[in-house]
Amino acid sequence: MRKHGTGRTTLTWAALAAAGALVLGACGDGGGSGTKDGSSEPPQGGTASPRVQLPKLTGEKLEVAAVWTGPEQANFTKVLKEFEKRTGATVTFVPAQDPIVTFLGTKIAGGAPPDVALLPQVGALVSAVQNKWAQPVGPEAQAQLDANYSAGWKKLGAVDGTQYGVYYKAANKSLIWYNAKAFEAAGVQPPKTWKELLTAADTLSASGTPAVSVAGADGWTLTDWFENVYLSQAGPEKYDQLAKHQIKWTDDSVKQALTTLAELFGRKDFLAGGPSGALATEFPKSVTQTFTGGDRPAAAMVYEGDFVAVNIAQTEAKVGKDALVFPFPAVGAKAPVVSGGDVAVVLKPSKGAQALLTFLASPDAAEIQAREGGFVSPNRAVNPGAYPNEIQRDIAKALLAAGDDFRFDMSDQAPSAFGGTPGAGEWKALQDFLANPSDVAGTQAKLEADAAKAYGN
Repeated sequence: MRKHGTGRTTLTWAALAAAGALVLGACGDGGGSGTKDGSSEPPQGGTASPRVQLPKLTGEKLEVAAVWTGPEQANFTKVLKEFEKRTGATVTFVPAQDPIVTFLGTKIAGGAPPDVALLPQVGALVSAVQNKWAQPVGPEAQAQLDANYSAGWKKLGAVDGTQYGVYYKAANKSLIWYNAKAFEAAGVQPPKTWKELLTAADTLSASGTPAVSVAGADGWTLTDWFENVYLSQAGPEKYDQLAKHQIKWTDDSVKQALTTLAELFGRKDFLAGGPSGALATEFPKSVTQTFTGGDRPAAAMVYEGDFVAVNIAQTEAKVGKDALVFPFPAVGAKAPVVSGGDVAVVLKPSKGAQALLTFLASPDAAEIQAREGGFVSPNRAVNPGAYPNEIQRDIAKALLAAGDDFRFDMSDQAPSAFGGTPGAGEWKALQDFLANPSDVAGTQAKLEADAAKAYGN
């Protein structure tokens, strides 16, 4: 699993109110399945009537690399199976590791690069182009992009004005999912502000259920926690400056955000398993342990993006009934909305690789994975009825409603040595912070030293 989103875009304040209203509205109906919004029922199996024509590729073999694992990988494999069915090609999924640039570099140095890779970071796309690994998109894929994507999403897949990538997957990463039974048992309502979140956490913990399941073993989740707090508290201008390292991590705005985050992380009773338990918890478990155990789960809430639904599906909980969601609470004047995406890039020039890129840019491919849940597409042509429940549909609608006015996730904009490497840079510094939230100054100093080295300034 990797952040996305997939896994990471910051929607503007204008889209925020719509996003929050949509998500809360979806939670309020208590259903979460069917097509109450009037959209058509999602087709089953492959797309009923293909909207993109693909060439015959009988006998051609392709490899596709991504950092996805578990059910997310399984769901994407269904997309690849449909491509095989339509073209006659054989496609193999290659599990990659973070940082994916290092993984790909090793493959390329060994003379065996995958044909296509899905990159979870803007910095990874830039690196792939600078290293002369990436191939520009062909005319067929470009036609799908022009027909189905806004200018903003196309620009994210371009480097120096040349289109290299297709954003296949996006994610709203400003969502907190909660166990409805645990909230009901404690008499807690979804909070709208950070202060209300802390009050709810105190009530939940006092009732015998730790408030939050934190996936501290995966450092990327901690960068997302920080980014939501920072964006809401410091505002978009400071967010942009910090993302580009135009201000230092020793800035007072970072101190304020870490101090705020410590209000949650510093309460051992708030965290499932305490700090040590959180640091030993990987992302999938952080979700599943929140939605098992009836009204006494390991935690009442878990923070992360819409892709949490993929892991909820591994439990008996039902999204829209047992598992509900609310927007990340406002820390400052405005609530944050952070999201992200995975961009598909051709690494080996071939007819088959370009055909796969064309397919991934089409609504046909996106609708297959949309039906599985835990997936949001920036493709405007995707039928809303393809999403399996109202919560997923409304999250997708809010993403598209933002149009071109968005920012990309902060750590994904950073050099991978700082923002995308396990056990190093921002990931490691925030894991150390989770272990000792009182050391704000030390965390800032470590972040700044690592950022200066990675950015070269």
